[in-house]
Parts: sequence; C-alpha cells; structure tokens
Amino acid sequence: MSQYPRLEYSMNDVRAAGIRLAGKVRFDLANYRDAVEIFRVGNSWRDSHIRPMQSVRASVRSHMRLAGIPGDMASRPKRMFSIRRKLAETTLRLDQMQDLGGCRAILNDIDGVDRVVERIRERSPHGIRKEWDYIQNPKEDGYRSHHLSLVFQPNRREDEIYVGRRIELQVRTRLQHSWATAIEAVSLYRNQDLKHHHGDTDWLRLFVLAAAEFAHIERCPLPDGVPDRSERIRELKDLNARLGAISMLENIKAATHFAENFIYERGRYYLLRYRPDHTVKIETYDALFQATATLAAAEQAIEAGESAESVVLVEVDKIDRLVDTYPNYFGDVSLFIRNLQLACNGRPGIEYTVAPQEIVRPREVENPDYSLSHRRYTKWIETRRDVR
Repeated sequence: MSQYPRLEYSMNDVRAAGIRLAGKVRFDLANYRDAVEIFRVGNSWRDSHIRPMQSVRASVRSHMRLAGIPGDMASRPKRMFSIRRKLAETTLRLDQMQDLGGCRAILNDIDGVDRVVERIRERSPHGIRKEWDYIQNPKEDGYRSHHLSLVFQPNRREDEIYVGRRIELQVRTRLQHSWATAIEAVSLYRNQDLKHHHGDTDWLRLFVLAAAEFAHIERCPLPDGVPDRSERIRELKDLNARLGAISMLENIKAATHFAENFIYERGRYYLLRYRPDHTVKIETYDALFQATATLAAAEQAIEAGESAESVVLVEVDKIDRLVDTYPNYFGDVSLFIRNLQLACNGRPGIEYTVAPQEIVRPREVENPDYSLSHRRYTKWIETRRDVR
C-alpha cells in the first residue's frame, strides 16, 4: 500500500462530484448515502495532492536552507468549505483547482521573498504554470503575497501517479502574514467572512488601510484607491476609535484558549479544531491516512450541520512553529496589533527582523551542515506565555 493517498476514482467521477459540491448537498435520510459518496470522491481527489504538496514544501525548504534564507514553511490541504465556496463562486471545475494542496513560505523581509521566488524560478524541479505577484500588484482589499502555481514533476517511479497535480505556493513576509492571519482571526472571532469581503464594512476598510501602511513600511506599492499617508492615518485613528479595533484584537488574544497537552504528543500532522467558544483543540497524528480520515469525518459533520467547528489539517517544519505559521487559529495577532498601534499614532511601523539587516547577502551554502543537534521544546507553551 502506498504511503500516500491516491485517487480511488476516475476523473469523470471527480468532475461530476465537483458539479455536485458546487451546489447544495443534502444529508437528510433520503440523500445521505449519495451525499457521503460525493464527499468521498472530493476528498480522494484532494488527498491525492498531499504527496505533491509535501514534495514542493521540501524543495522550497531546501532552497531556503542552502541559500541561508531564514523563514518558516508550512503546508495544508484546502478545507472542503473553501473548495465548495470557490466552486460555487467561480467557473472552475474541481479538477482545475490549483490550490487543493497549498504550501506557504514565510520570510523575514522582502529581500527574502525575492530570493526565494528567484530560486524557485531558476531551480525548482516542478514546473511553474503561472504566477500572481500580489506584492507588486496588491489586491484592492489589501492582500499581499507572491503566488506560484506549480505543476508536480515526480523524481520517483512510485510518484508518477501524481504527475501534473497543481500545488499553490505562497511566498510572503512576516508582516504580510500578520495582516492575512489577522483578518482571518477577526473573521473567526466575529463569525464573518471578511477575507472574502463579507462582513462589517468598517472592518474591511480598516484592513485596507492597514495593508497600505504595511506596504509603506516595506517600500512596496500600495493598494489602489487609498488616500495619502496623513489622511490614511487620520482615517485609521477614526476607525480604531469607532470599532475599538485594538481592544477587540487584544480580546481575541485573551479569549482564545488551546489544550496544552498537545505539545507532549509529537506527530507529523496537526488537526486544528477551532470551536465557537474560541477554544482550539489540537490533535496530532503520525499516520497520514488516519489524519486525512479524521479530517474528512470532521468536515462531513460540519457540512451535515452536526458541528460548528472550523477545522484544518496542517504540517509544519517544527512543532514550535505551529502558532507562528497558523496564528489565526490561536488568536495570536501581536505583530498586527503592534503595527496598527504605531500607525494610529503616526509613527513608522516595524518590519519583522531578528537581527540588523545585512548590507551584503550572506554567502549561499551548497553543502548544508547537519551536525547541529535539535533543540527540545518541552517547555514551549510556558515560554510563549512568558513572552506574551
């Protein structure tokens, strides 16, 4: 049996399931079996992207390590709720979606983003199908990141069944990541889909203006239609006062709780369950098939109206990077708050750095040193609390 899920249905089955998933799927007594089968097909197609997703992630991580570019990598299969929304709102078919498997590289600064993208273009074993540079051309809502759609090219015979799978790679700075995850955290907390422009217009406007400030910090193009800086700061102050935005963001940090025992249950895959009471449960898995089966069951319960959770299955480089790469599920909006406070006070923001910027790029290392031992993080939760 393969170590990774493979497609158990025909492509005609996948296309037919995609059409059904774009509409309403009924889990009543008369349609239950049919509904379950539709989701089985959809899940099988999505899960068949996991091996290509892991290959892309490993390749990008290797480029970062060899070039001495600090940052984090994470990956996750697309949530079924998001798949269905995209199918319903666009003309895409299920078999055409490019982000059923997604990888994310989070770098300290713009230079790191440019260097990673450059290396992917020049040295990636996977084909680049298309690019979207939302840093030089930010979206109207303020979203900024560099996206690449990669086409999986196997280097092992056993992976040839996955040839041609599309994987989306997002490359962004920590400041851009703080904006993207803050809007998701507010969406989760307020039960609004601000990320997709549904919800309070004042909050949406605040995120547009905050994105413009962050672009100003990073010396990048601003979203279209934003006012000049003095007017922008005045409007941000007014919105913050009217919404109590900083106070609410602080409340999100305080209100979100998560089980502490997960740190002792080391695994490779993490299923995050965000509940309506703002608690987060983390389940760890070593076995991929068990993790994907649990995800499928949890999503089916959500679709059937039996659960109000939001769930996502993720894989990160190290367990201590889980909160840093998916802070929206943990209410960790500290970097966003800090820069929003500075902007409201008319002070320059701060780009994430761990040390003074180097004037000259560090020399690229072609032969990595694996001699360093790995640090243990048995007290990670307590340490993060001390930092906060």
